[in-house]
This record gives sequence, C-alpha cells and structure tokens, in this order.
Amino acid sequence: MKRITGIKSKSLAHTFAAILLGFASLVPAAGPDTDVIVKTAGAVSYVSGGIGMESRARIDSLSRDFNLKLVFASTSGEYLSGVQVAVADAAGKTLLDATSEGPWFLAKLPVGSYQIVATSTGKAQKRQIAVGRAGLATIDFRWASE
Repeated sequence: MKRITGIKSKSLAHTFAAILLGFASLVPAAGPDTDVIVKTAGAVSYVSGGIGMESRARIDSLSRDFNLKLVFASTSGEYLSGVQVAVADAAGKTLLDATSEGPWFLAKLPVGSYQIVATSTGKAQKRQIAVGRAGLATIDFRWASE
C-alpha cells in the first residue's frame, strides 16, 4: 500500500506542477516592450507607443527598421496619444489608417511620396513627405493646448 500511495503522491505533485506551469504561461511577462507591438496593414509595418521612458527606448531601438517617424505633442510640449494617423500615397490611395498608442509612431513605407494626416481632438493636420530606402524621415505634429 505504501508504494501505491507514493506513486499517487508523485502523480499528484506532477499534476499540480503542470497546472501551475499552465497558469504561468497565461500571464504575460512584464518588460519594456509590453506596449510595443509591430503591426501590419497591407504592405505597411508600423509601431506606436512611447508612453514612458522604457517604451520610448524600445521604440527607439526598433527605429532602424522603419523609414518614417511621427511625433505627436501639444504646443506646450506634452506628448499626445490616441492620434488618428492616415497615410496616403501620391495617387491618393490610403495605405494606412491607424490610431497611435503613444506620442511616437514609426512606419515602414515603400519608397515614394506620401500625404500624412494626423488628427487629435478632431483637429487634422496634413504634411507631405518623401521617404527613401535608408534613413528615418521625421515629422513633428503639434496641436494648440486647450
């Protein structure tokens, strides 16, 4: 009888350990890149964030993979998030329509000319930009503080 009990105890211990490991895998690991996810829309890859120093550092480390950087802030210098971003090519075709999760927005666009429309609190701003194969073109968008 003792041997059977030992086997049951081991089996129970292994089962319990497996359950704990299963639950642990359901909890996301915390880290500096938890808010930074590269997304795609058609042929365009993009990432946004930058709320907090760790998030900005993570996005900055990814910048070499992108050719367009947008920065959103108020005229008083406070960073903004929740900015609607629309990118259209020279023919007027919208390639990207997304909401920025922070003040920094990076995109990887095909080489060419684009119109960027950024909208915050219902106020849209337009900019024209040409992006190349190398380098990071940067555009700052500033909205009057209310």
